[in-house]
Amino acid sequence: MPFDKWNRFEGFPPASRPRNVTGGIKATSQRGGFAQSWWARRWIQVLESFHIGSRLQRGRSYARKGQVASISVKKGLIEGLVQGSRLTPYKVIIKVRPLQESEWKRVAEQLSSQAIFAAKLLAGEMPPEIERVFSGAGLSLFPESLDEISSSCSCPDWSNPCKHVAAVYYLVGEAFDRDPFLIFRLRGMDREEFAAILGESRTERTAVEEPIAAAQPEPLPVNPDEFWHAKGPIPDLSDDLTLPTVLAALPRRLGNLQFWRGELPLLKALEPSYENGSRRGEQTFLGERVTRIS
Repeated sequence: MPFDKWNRFEGFPPASRPRNVTGGIKATSQRGGFAQSWWARRWIQVLESFHIGSRLQRGRSYARKGQVASISVKKGLIEGLVQGSRLTPYKVIIKVRPLQESEWKRVAEQLSSQAIFAAKLLAGEMPPEIERVFSGAGLSLFPESLDEISSSCSCPDWSNPCKHVAAVYYLVGEAFDRDPFLIFRLRGMDREEFAAILGESRTERTAVEEPIAAAQPEPLPVNPDEFWHAKGPIPDLSDDLTLPTVLAALPRRLGNLQFWRGELPLLKALEPSYENGSRRGEQTFLGERVTRIS
């Protein structure tokens, strides 16, 4: 079989039918392109730049059928298990060169003069200009060459990347949609470490301490008898009863699970429970008979 300059054999064994997987990770996208955000698409562009032909299509099929049993994203490393036609799943490993601490400090210096970028990142949004920030530090957020990324798979296909690697690659791209900080982790920086570099902890502490220091305690009444009497009628608390306008507010702040296995997105699956809970809480508060809400 011919061998090309990227150490891939052009020929490969005929496709075989993979075994079904129970509880596998299924891609959200069931047709068309993968990923929605620009940063997730940017990651997938790296895979597609390898020009591995039909393996990309077969990788997409594996990702959409749920053939990937598990994925773990660590600093500089992605590990996955993909079920093929054999009894034992294939082990996929994708390595990306993590940035060194000194390199991340250069990025932080660039961000310190552009606070809006840091604010968007800490809010879970990846500003399009972030690539310019890394470029200004002489770096790249995404791998730019095969020297920065490598992959392997325990399957018998001599091509690299194979369809199993491609399936994991696509699902990681969708996970980047839900959590852009996964890209940072892969490049060697967790969210908490990044927040520390930007001085977020100091900012939050100042924001809490200043109102407390500025608040003046209400003076006690001169007449002790007044202490035990209300200054006015007690308001009807039911007047302020309002149902939450945003369902599952706390889970929304935490974000979607990176590799959620449900048919619906996690937040969509949680919303009916939160809505029913709000309605029942309202009925209980108003002394109404709690009825089953479907």
